[in-house]
Amino acid sequence: MVAVDGPAGAGKSTVARQLADQLGFLYLDTGAMYRALSYKALRRGVDLRDEAALAELLADTVVELYPASEGRVRVILDGQDVTDSLRSPEINASVAVVAGFASVRTEMVARQRELARHGGVVMDGRDIGTFVLPHADVKFYLTASLDARAERRYRELVKMGFDVGLDRIRDEIQHRDMLDSSRPYAPLSMAPDAVPIDTTDLEVEEVMAQMLEICRRRLS
Repeated sequence: MVAVDGPAGAGKSTVARQLADQLGFLYLDTGAMYRALSYKALRRGVDLRDEAALAELLADTVVELYPASEGRVRVILDGQDVTDSLRSPEINASVAVVAGFASVRTEMVARQRELARHGGVVMDGRDIGTFVLPHADVKFYLTASLDARAERRYRELVKMGFDVGLDRIRDEIQHRDMLDSSRPYAPLSMAPDAVPIDTTDLEVEEVMAQMLEICRRRLS
C-alpha cells in the first residue's frame, strides 16, 4: 500500500494516479468521496454546518470509485456518474467543512480501509499515512508553495470552463489549509516516516521518477 498526503494543489491526485498505473495498483481518490458527499448535501439543501444531518445523509449514500481512462477515476454517487461535477468552485469551497466532522470521517475512513483491505493500492488524501493507512508500506507527503498551488488549481478550473480569479483561488486554498491542519479529528499532517517532496519547481515527470524509484526499492 502507498499513501500520498499533502495540502490542496500539491499535485497528489495527478501523481498518485500515474504512480498506481506504473505499479499496476488500484488508485483510490479519498477526496472524491468527500466531494461526492458535499455535492449531494448541496443538492439536497442540507446545512453543511450540521454534523448530524451530514452523518445521516452519508449513511444513506453509496459512493463507488471505478478506474477510467488515463488512470483517472469515475465517481458514481447513488448510481449516478458525478465525476465531472466534483471539481467546481462550489464544491472546492464546501468540501473542507464537510470533511472536517468526526462522524463523517469515521464512516469514510471505515469505507476507505475496506477498499484497501487487500493491498495493491495507491491512496491519496490528507490523513492517509497518519490515520487511514498508518501501516502503509510507503508514505509520501507532497507540498508546494501557496502561489504554485493556487496557479495549478486556477489553470485546472479554467480548463474545465469555470470563470474564476487567481486571487480568489489563492484565498480559498489558504483557508482550506487552515481548516485541514486545525481540525481536531485526523488533521492534515506529515507522518514521521513519510518521504517529503516539494513539488513547487518540479514537473510531474520529475516527481513521478522520485516516487517510483522509492516504491520499487521498498516494495520489491
